[in-house]
Amino acid sequence: MSKPVKNEKVVVCGGGGFIGGHLVGDLLRQGFSDIRAVDVKPFEEWYQRFPEVENLQLDLQEKPACDRALKSAVVVYNLAADMGGMGFIENNKALCMLSVLINTHMLQAALKHGVERYFYASSACVYNADKQRSFEAPSLKEEDAYPAMAEDGYGWEKLFSERMCRHFREDYGLRTRVARFHNVYGPWGTWYGGREKAPAAICRKVIEAKLSGKHEIEIWGSGEQTRSFMYIDDCVKGIDLIMNSGILDPINLGSSEAVTVNQLVDIVEEIAGIKLQRKYDLSAPKGVNGRNSDNTRIQQLLHWEPDTSLRAGLEKTYRWIHDQYLARERGDAGVVRESFATSN
Repeated sequence: MSKPVKNEKVVVCGGGGFIGGHLVGDLLRQGFSDIRAVDVKPFEEWYQRFPEVENLQLDLQEKPACDRALKSAVVVYNLAADMGGMGFIENNKALCMLSVLINTHMLQAALKHGVERYFYASSACVYNADKQRSFEAPSLKEEDAYPAMAEDGYGWEKLFSERMCRHFREDYGLRTRVARFHNVYGPWGTWYGGREKAPAAICRKVIEAKLSGKHEIEIWGSGEQTRSFMYIDDCVKGIDLIMNSGILDPINLGSSEAVTVNQLVDIVEEIAGIKLQRKYDLSAPKGVNGRNSDNTRIQQLLHWEPDTSLRAGLEKTYRWIHDQYLARERGDAGVVRESFATSN
């Protein structure tokens, strides 16, 4: 499968977000010269911005905005969605479902403008909840999404949008690729405010406990929930490999290194050099009991899988959040969300 030509117009939707910002940076490093980044957030709230890229602030739930975003586009990465960690998606199901407008209007615009390659970012939240009741971190195969019983709200929107991509490929010949992300984390991501995911939230909580001298941490649920977490560099590499492959069906993109939430806290405590008293909030949103990525298919088809160890990724993430936390405490405006460097 041939790779895109470096002077083709590439559009990254959700380019002001965590993964989208890293993807734009990676495309620049690869030598792509005509990149458009699109996001609904005001520019000052983008996680990373690059001056050599065409940056547009558009609400992609609106059809005219999608039409504008994809004008002259050849390659499209759709990472745009209203989402966050478990605390957000459990309490904003309607908002999550409305993201279906983004992918629907984007696919229509892709057909209109003759887009050649279209990537859709799905989620492990599409998987059948009955297969995730055990704390033993069941490794979920791609076929485990059916019979459908996705995460309410966010997961159902992702599953429906996967089907939309499939049918636009089958009915109209649009070349779509779909990856199911498993808990992506790393620097230049959300770490406070309610939308952050577990690795960033725990890093922040440990930093707060250490700096305040109040050596305790609140954990949502029993701490026995199991997950795998994929470092952002692996995610970006996987997107590139999948986009430029012959893989037609949705495929897992995640680490197969499963840990409990308690073990996740253990690792961050070791990095911080501190031990904290743990308090468990059993009433807080906690998601399914166990989830892990079965990487059999990606190994077979791409001869690769995400391989950054959780410890190595968390060390980088912890250091970055620590610096951002101190900067925020000093009142340094904009330091969290702006980066004008083309390397991280």
